[in-house]
Amino acid sequence: MTAPARTAAPATSGQLATFRLDGDLYGIEVEHVQEVLRSQQLTRVPLAPTAVAGLINLRGQVVTAIELRERLGRPPRPEGTDPVVIVVRLHGEAVSMLVDSIADVVDVDASDFEAPPDTLEGQARDLIRGAYKLHGQLLLALDVQKAVSA
Repeated sequence: MTAPARTAAPATSGQLATFRLDGDLYGIEVEHVQEVLRSQQLTRVPLAPTAVAGLINLRGQVVTAIELRERLGRPPRPEGTDPVVIVVRLHGEAVSMLVDSIADVVDVDASDFEAPPDTLEGQARDLIRGAYKLHGQLLLALDVQKAVSA
């Protein structure tokens, strides 16, 4: 029995804020990004799901930090490397995502959009909307809503 074919989410043209995670390039719609911060002190949350890395105090506002490596089924970040924090705003609420490094804001065109690669497995298949081909590399379009729903 073969797996059902994956269909891409609706393609969008516009700008994506890009970041790296475990060597791969990901992007989210730039309008969701509130700010990007260097590593912040995390307060662990007892009994929280493993994807919840903790809480960050962002100028007096408590913000949940989601470890995207965990959400996407990637190996843990190597010891001694600090994550970069991307604060996104969804439905008026701020949530942060921990990534390896921030990249550029890139312009994407719907004509370059295609279904998620078949090589994606596990949780990652549900969190990736599709992919854009950019200058010899693949940009995986992350569904930010699903990614921060721990």
